This record gives sequence, C-alpha cells and structure tokens, in this order.
Amino acid sequence: MEYTVQYYDLVLVAIVATMGAGAVVGVLTPLALPTAVTAAGVVAALVIAHGLFVNGPVDEPGDLTDEVDALN
Repeated sequence: MEYTVQYYDLVLVAIVATMGAGAVVGVLTPLALPTAVTAAGVVAALVIAHGLFVNGPVDEPGDLTDEVDALN
C-alpha cells in the first residue's frame, strides 16, 4: 500500500513551516523575535482556518446533517 500526500498533510507542514520561518526571521533579522513569531502565528492560524472552514474535512455539505451515534 503506497502512501500519498493529502491536503491535510500539507496543512500540517505549512503550520510548522510558517512558525519555523517566523523564528528564523526573528533570529536572523533586526525584527524582534516575538513580533516575527506572532506574525507567523497569524499566518498559521489562517492556514488552519482554511483547512477547517474553506476546504473542510467533509465530502459534501449533506454530511454535516448526519446524526452522530452515541459513544456509550
């Protein structure tokens, strides 16, 4: 069975990459580290919001109306 990269794998990579890039920018440039990491955090939050709300983990909007079975 071969593994293929999915959209949500790319979302996770983008979160780590933006936060890492923010830290690198904060360390290697005159921009303050907290400012750079905060800006990167805002970008990461936008990536998360896109993954949740724009390209959500459902096949079609009708999936949202299905009842969930009780866990007990």
